[in-house]
Amino acid sequence: MQMVPIPVEEGKIAIGVEVKLPKTTLLAVATDKGYIMCGALDVGLLNDQLADRRIIAGRAVGVRTLEQLLAAPMESVTHEAKALGIEPGMSGLEAIKRMF
Repeated sequence: MQMVPIPVEEGKIAIGVEVKLPKTTLLAVATDKGYIMCGALDVGLLNDQLADRRIIAGRAVGVRTLEQLLAAPMESVTHEAKALGIEPGMSGLEAIKRMF
């Protein structure tokens, strides 16, 4: 497992997490407010069964590195992320910037 600081904007640093597992790597970039993650994230579960938690999150598919996660378009986002102006198609970096 690797955790790295990711400078986003002046004075704003997100945390990148990479977990190497057999045949896959889990990737996430988080702020105190929310996070983006690789295709392993189940946005439907967050929106439905965990709606009361009001989780701010986005999912990108087909990414293999933290750099790719930040560059990739969000494939899906939670309802709470949409309330912050985060939309599918927005880059991971743009989504993270709105999570501060």
